[in-house]
Amino acid sequence: MAPGNRKAPKRSTASESQYSLVEFMKDFPDDETCLVWLWNTRYALDDEGSAHCARCEEIRPFKRYEAKQQRQDWTCTACGLHVHPTAGTIFHKSSTSLHLWFYAMYLMTSTRCGISAKQLERELGVTYKTAWRMFTLIRNELMGPEGGTLTGNVEMDETYMGGKPRASDKAKFSKSPAGRQSAAIKWSHDKKVPVFGMVERKGNVAAYVVPKKPQQAIVARIDAQVDPESIVYTDDSRLYDRLGKTGWNHKVIDHSAKVYVSGDVHTQTIDGFWSLVKRGISGTHHAVSPKWLQGYLNEYVWRYNHRDDPRTMFALLLLRSANPRVTNPAG
Repeated sequence: MAPGNRKAPKRSTASESQYSLVEFMKDFPDDETCLVWLWNTRYALDDEGSAHCARCEEIRPFKRYEAKQQRQDWTCTACGLHVHPTAGTIFHKSSTSLHLWFYAMYLMTSTRCGISAKQLERELGVTYKTAWRMFTLIRNELMGPEGGTLTGNVEMDETYMGGKPRASDKAKFSKSPAGRQSAAIKWSHDKKVPVFGMVERKGNVAAYVVPKKPQQAIVARIDAQVDPESIVYTDDSRLYDRLGKTGWNHKVIDHSAKVYVSGDVHTQTIDGFWSLVKRGISGTHHAVSPKWLQGYLNEYVWRYNHRDDPRTMFALLLLRSANPRVTNPAG
């Protein structure tokens, strides 16, 4: 087989990648290309640069003029109104290059287990504070909960996020009259952050941080986001006792008896998602503050729900970035 053209590399057909770094650099080679894309996506109505002018209240030609201030704007040729494509987005008043912003989004959508702010700092050559701010805005405002309805077979489970107990805590477990295992469970419930998740089998997932006493919040999430005609699967936790009493088609797998699969009754899908999140956080981020945990959950949920086409994942994130900022609820 003839060797490939090293001056024009192409993505191998054997690669699992749907959108490679070479293709990203071809689509967005510099900051100017990113700015033009943002203008065309948000305002331009045709190839001539026409857009709606808020001052003239009609369609007018807009042009980009060079200025000493290096303003990133387009100007109405009729009234002189300046329109900034970055205004109202997560890029608003950011001195960081749009090219670096787009590359950060590409990295977040092309990695399976996430990428840390320290790694982004090294990749982009920015400060850690800048890298952390970029990731926080992307997670909380672009990857926020989408709120779609879950239908069909829906599995539910709660878990607890946090560190491992210290040696002094383990010593208390061994002396506990309730038993080592019961004391360890109580420690997890007291010290860790409770998280609740729901997933359609072969479909989408939703995950939220919930209060320390989560039953009311869990029931509210189920009522708001699950189709009443769905079959819901949970473990034997008492948190789900209300479901059968309130009309849900509720099937339970008895984990306390060490039964994990009984026919089609199981919670393996949501357990697999929790495993992915926990391995990603412990391996990539090492520790996550409870204050920002919902943002990290948003990131893993986003990638899971768009896992079938990484190129579409990046394109959707870009389109979201072109919309005016709307702060998504953290809980």
